[in-house]
Amino acid sequence: MLLAALGSGWGDTPARAAGEPEPLWAYGFSTPPAPGDKAVPQSPPSRALRPNEDPVEQTRLRRVAGSSAMYSRVDIRDLGNVIDWFPGDHPPMPQIIAHGSPSLGNAARGCASCHLPTGKGRPENASVAGLPVAYFIRQMEDFRDGLRVSSDPRKPNTPMMMLLAKAMTAAEMRTAADYFGAMKWTPWTRVVETDLVPKTRIEGNLFLTLSSARTEPIAGRIIETPEDPEQSEVLRNPRSGFVAYVPVGSIKRGEHLVTTGGMSVVEGKIVPGKTVACGTCHGPDLMGLADVPGIAGRSPSYLVRQMYDLQQGKRRGASSPLMQPVVANLTGEDFVAIAAYVTSLAPSLPAK
Repeated sequence: MLLAALGSGWGDTPARAAGEPEPLWAYGFSTPPAPGDKAVPQSPPSRALRPNEDPVEQTRLRRVAGSSAMYSRVDIRDLGNVIDWFPGDHPPMPQIIAHGSPSLGNAARGCASCHLPTGKGRPENASVAGLPVAYFIRQMEDFRDGLRVSSDPRKPNTPMMMLLAKAMTAAEMRTAADYFGAMKWTPWTRVVETDLVPKTRIEGNLFLTLSSARTEPIAGRIIETPEDPEQSEVLRNPRSGFVAYVPVGSIKRGEHLVTTGGMSVVEGKIVPGKTVACGTCHGPDLMGLADVPGIAGRSPSYLVRQMYDLQQGKRRGASSPLMQPVVANLTGEDFVAIAAYVTSLAPSLPAK
């Protein structure tokens, strides 16, 4: 849920970037969708033992550093009863955050099961901590009304969000918005410029490293992966973040696009860029203004997905027509550069 609207006089119907290919890596895929492909429904919450795993390992209590809590893998995978390693890191979780909407019965899942109790989220979904309450509610309504879909029809959490939003009452949406909106956004993703990245496999639309050695060309992508796969994937530790490998030079190029819109000076004359400075709406520190969300330090995979979805007309909420001209002329290389720079920024927090 990111990238707000920009009012401008650029026209009501922006042109789409002709022939711009889908940034598959941002959606967690390595091959394009085939005709008729659609998302495989996500399984409902369950505490059942998995037959392909050792039952002793599934029920063994585990711990993480700094926490007094103990949970088994069965507990961790129970999305209808969200585990909480660090209750002191966030406000008390209300029903909708910890258990989901009662209207869904056994299919209910807590918002924090994917977005984590701290709202930090993950590359395959969204970081929601610190989002303006009005913006959060508007996005939930867009999911409910079918106005936010994915450019890649295989991405499973988009239809899941639509299902959950349709089941939620206005009061539940407000409760979730207030909970996540009360938090301050803090750094979660470390950005590293490199020509080579570790070999990876994709699981659940997330890149997981096969080794620490960087041996594979980055090839114009951003590869966002857990700093510690065990802590992130097995234990769901909300204090264990991510690293984003980005192409060499992309941060500097992104800074130019983000801060000036790509403007240049030729023979003493200002030549407008292909977009506008992000700070116009997202604030000079990119931490948001009014009901416009902050983008500094957020997941680059998510940022690129939203720019591409807006460009392709997949986000059709009330503010989307105003944002679409901003991304209309951007290329895949531009998306990478903008996301690399924006994610590299450490959010500036108000003094206590």
